[in-house]
Amino acid sequence: MKKIFVTLAIAASLFTTNIYAATSAIKTDDGTENVTYAAISRFNNDYARAENVSWKVSTTFQKVTFTLDDVKMSAFYNLRGELIGVTQNVQFKALPDRAKKEIAVKYEGYFAKEVIKLETGDDSSFDNTVYFVDLSKDDKEVLVRVTPGAGVYFFKTIK
Repeated sequence: MKKIFVTLAIAASLFTTNIYAATSAIKTDDGTENVTYAAISRFNNDYARAENVSWKVSTTFQKVTFTLDDVKMSAFYNLRGELIGVTQNVQFKALPDRAKKEIAVKYEGYFAKEVIKLETGDDSSFDNTVYFVDLSKDDKEVLVRVTPGAGVYFFKTIK
């Protein structure tokens, strides 16, 4: 449940955009909104080998959760079907060394509960990769953002 909350918080915070294409959503016979054809087409093209595919549509984005090469991932598309970003859980050691050192100093005594890698844009280049690290200590929990340049910034208090 927490993983879903963190992923949604990231997506909602980072990807608030003006959406004008809500009418392009495919409607089912019962009138409920489904995934847009553009998002499905793009996803199938980009992740042809994906397994365990599951879609959810909100008022601002379309999220698909899937497994690719035994790695659980989520991709976010706007309502026009354009890719916003892709997330996956990674280990703390995947962070740049400079960021790990800065976290150790700024958040001494905290441990990383979860690290989410977010790749934005059409490629997985270094400049498009941001990490969100869920840090916990006693009864405190914070979410920090690690930028492509390995800068560490407070993002949100969880508790």
